[in-house]
Amino acid sequence: MALCDSHSANALTLESVRDSLVRQEDTIVYALIERARFPINSPAYDHSYAKIPGFSGSLLQFLVRETEALQAKAGRFTNPEEHPFFPDDLLPSLVPPYNYTQVLHPPAVFINMNKSIWEMYFEKLLALFAAPGDDGNYASTAASDLVCLQALSRRIHYGKLVAEVKFRESPQDYEPAIRAQDRDALMKLLTFESVEEKVKKRVAKKAMVFGEDVTLDNKEEKRGKYKVDPSIVSRLYGEWVMPLTKLVEVEYLLHRLD
Repeated sequence: MALCDSHSANALTLESVRDSLVRQEDTIVYALIERARFPINSPAYDHSYAKIPGFSGSLLQFLVRETEALQAKAGRFTNPEEHPFFPDDLLPSLVPPYNYTQVLHPPAVFINMNKSIWEMYFEKLLALFAAPGDDGNYASTAASDLVCLQALSRRIHYGKLVAEVKFRESPQDYEPAIRAQDRDALMKLLTFESVEEKVKKRVAKKAMVFGEDVTLDNKEEKRGKYKVDPSIVSRLYGEWVMPLTKLVEVEYLLHRLD
C-alpha cells in the first residue's frame, strides 16, 4: 500500500504493507540485473575523472544530484515514501501538490537512512555483483546505480509504514519500550527470524527466475547461470536491507508517542 493510493489511513494493514514490500523485491532484483549489465566502471566514482566545471565530485555524484534536482521540481520528493540522497540541493516542486494520505506520525519526516544506504551500496554490495572491468559506459552505469539506490531507499524507508501498522495493531506491546526509549526492546519486538528467512529465500528465488538466461534450444550448458548470483541477493536482504529497515522502524517508534 502506497501513501499515494486512494485509501484512507484506516485502510493501512500489515497485509497491505507486506504486499508492497513483496512487490518492491521485484523492483530491486530487476534493478540489480540492469546494473550487472555493466562492469564496475570505476572512473564513474573517481573524483578526478569528470572535472565538471563548477562541480567538485564524481560523475556519479553529479548525476545523482542533477537527477534529484530535476525530480524534485517535478514533485517526486513531495511523496513521503521518497527520500533524496542530496536533500540540501533540491529545488521546490513546480507542479501542483498532491494531497497524500496522512498515515505516518509527523516526526517520520526527519528519518533518512540514505547515507548508510549509499555507503552500503558502494562500499560493500556493488563489488559483489558487478564484474571487474571498464567499458566506458560511465553515465549509463551511474544512472543504473541511481535506480538501484532509489529502489533500496524506498524499500528500507518503508519501515516507517511497517512500524506504524505494527504499532496500531498492538500498541500495548510497544508503548512500554517507547516510553523507556529502549532500542533493544523495540528491536526484539520487531525481529521475526522465521519471516526473515522466508524473505531471503524468496528474493533468491526471484533472482533465479528473473535472471536466468533464456534460450530456445535444448542445450543445458547455460542452465543455472544467472545475471546476478541469487545468494548475493539473499545476502543483500539478510545483511543490509532488513537490518536497515528495522533501524528505521526503531527510530520511528522511538518518536511515535511524541
